[in-house]
Amino acid sequence: MLKGFKNFLMRGDVITVAVGLVVALAFSTLVKAFTDTIINPLIASVQGGHTLGLGWQLGAKGNKATYVDVGSFVSAIIYFIIFMAVVYFLIVLPYKHIQARLGKTVFGDPAPTKTCPACLSDDLPEGASKCRYCGTDQAPAATA
Repeated sequence: MLKGFKNFLMRGDVITVAVGLVVALAFSTLVKAFTDTIINPLIASVQGGHTLGLGWQLGAKGNKATYVDVGSFVSAIIYFIIFMAVVYFLIVLPYKHIQARLGKTVFGDPAPTKTCPACLSDDLPEGASKCRYCGTDQAPAATA
């Protein structure tokens, strides 16, 4: 039982994913610091004489529990966009390039699909002869 678990952990895929998650977590901290120390002060400076706090107070003044903090939400969106852009350009693109050199296609376009005329499900494979949802016979795909 433990040998099987050890073999599972020692597979290359699991190690690669684990390293990727650790790197992503570390980078996430870096991007969070960037948004907190650079982006948030920029948003605050645009607001004029106010402190950072783009939002509305719904309850008693000064009660953080009833403050709708739109500034934090905008900061989170900026954080997400920056983080995903870096993941794409520093991890996904190089990985695609390496796999292409090895003759493998990763993150390619999805396979073409067709729509069932009976139930209108639009995720049937082009070569399907029957709808997987309603069982209707499908016309063969037209060949060009």
